[in-house]
Amino acid sequence: MSYSLQLYTLRNAIQEDLPSTIRKVAEIGFTQVEPYNFVTTAKELGAALKENGLTAPSGHAPLLSQDQDQIFAAARELGIGTVIEPYITAEHWQKAEDIQATAAKLNAAAKKGAEYGIRVGYHNHAWELESTIGGKTALEYFEGLLDPELVLEVDTYWVAVGGQDPVEILTKLGDRVKFIHIKDGPLNTDTKAQQPAGQGRIPVWDVIGAAKSLEVGVVEFDDYTGDIFDGITQSLSFLNSGSAKTTGGAQA
Repeated sequence: MSYSLQLYTLRNAIQEDLPSTIRKVAEIGFTQVEPYNFVTTAKELGAALKENGLTAPSGHAPLLSQDQDQIFAAARELGIGTVIEPYITAEHWQKAEDIQATAAKLNAAAKKGAEYGIRVGYHNHAWELESTIGGKTALEYFEGLLDPELVLEVDTYWVAVGGQDPVEILTKLGDRVKFIHIKDGPLNTDTKAQQPAGQGRIPVWDVIGAAKSLEVGVVEFDDYTGDIFDGITQSLSFLNSGSAKTTGGAQA
């Protein structure tokens, strides 16, 4: 299993000192990262990744609200193979026609991405699971509207916060899921309550096992009350241990 780190986790440290933050990530043992909003930092980030032997198989960028050519050009420069739209607000997931419109925009973005040799994906939050369309979650309905080349990055924590079983959702979404976000905690919207993998209520190993076409598992904290570098170290240690017997891991 291949693990990465969503750099949004370290956004405060990155703002203060990007090169030393990336160096710390490598020292902790990560070999891959998932950058966010990488257009403005592409040169500095690219140099730091190269210097520390890190790769970025995926990255987050606001494809539906910023210049796609700039995003795809920066992604290609950084070696990012999949650009993921990270956030479309809750009001866009309440009606079938709004979801259809979003899917059409992402399908168009995927065609442009293909010109750069880059795949396009989407990353969920809780509201895509809280809303239902015709007896399905909005995320499942949305998946059925996407062109075959698009992929999903399922944030398994937000699936659970949204009231769904992440194992069940991953099973339903099947081969479309190429990336997952691995995070843990008490399954509520208090991001500061998030915990290292294996210490909260997400059944991490069941979740990973349910993503049958998984390429990369991406560690992320939206926030954390402790030392964030210690938090990501604990998460990676748990994942590398390969043991579901580590403290926590209770069923969601």
